[in-house]
Amino acid sequence: MGQGDEGRREERHHIAVEGRYRTGTGVPKDVSVLDISERGCRFFDKFGSLLPGAQITIRIGPIGPIAATVKWAERQVVGVEFENPIYGPVLDHIRNQLARNPDS
Repeated sequence: MGQGDEGRREERHHIAVEGRYRTGTGVPKDVSVLDISERGCRFFDKFGSLLPGAQITIRIGPIGPIAATVKWAERQVVGVEFENPIYGPVLDHIRNQLARNPDS
């Protein structure tokens, strides 16, 4: 895939959290967030309609809305970069309290 880890600035954490995004004032669409880092996340979008450069807001569980930009989209998997990084306790809360174990 086009989003290799070689340029990654921080650790990516595999999670499984229900989320929701919207473009502008559009209808919210439910997604499954697959992993997260301080600066972005990757999610499964069954609609598969987002294109790189699209501006969205995303909720990860009850957290958000978080402004983000689509960096890549391959079929139904989308990678976004957050406008402002998520740090410390908020990232820990998502990883430790909201995430289902993706291996179960």
